Amino acid sequence: MEIVLIENVDNLGSRGQLVNVADGYGRNYLLPKKLAVAATPQNKAWVHQQRVRFLKLEAKEKGEAAELAEILDGVNLTFLRKSGEHGALFGSVTAIDVADALGAQGYKIDRRKIQLSNPLKVVGEYDVPIRLHREVTSTIKVKVEAEKSPEVIAAEAEAAKAAAAAEDPKPAGDASASAEAKGASESA
Repeated sequence: MEIVLIENVDNLGSRGQLVNVADGYGRNYLLPKKLAVAATPQNKAWVHQQRVRFLKLEAKEKGEAAELAEILDGVNLTFLRKSGEHGALFGSVTAIDVADALGAQGYKIDRRKIQLSNPLKVVGEYDVPIRLHREVTSTIKVKVEAEKSPEVIAAEAEAAKAAAAAEDPKPAGDASASAEAKGASESA
């Protein structure tokens, strides 16, 4: 089946391009989703007339993607997840999690643009590429940290108190001497 693409389709072609596809792919996917039109003489003429508009739209999208890529290059995300002794996560961090975290920071990024081949399942730091346009890719830093259990937090707090007490011992005699000196200065 011969069709004319009216939107960019990954692994197929760009706007205005005439391509041959399988009949089922064209009829059941591309045409109903308005990604392409049948390659009739009228549609070919229409696409030829629209080619300048398509080129302007492509340039605008690429420019916007490049601006967003510059902004995203400085973004760092941190995720807290429960993990085992060796840093293996009980869950994982997926592209959906990354998209939601970016959305919380004010960036609207479709999860399909986040190029995370496999979910992150180990504690650590990762560089995650985001494909904003077919020619523009940005990379963000994602840090996955182990979430501490309440028992670990309590044990750390007690250890901190013990360390503070060991470093700063105040004898009771010093406090009474300073109180006596304060009382003597008030009476004078």
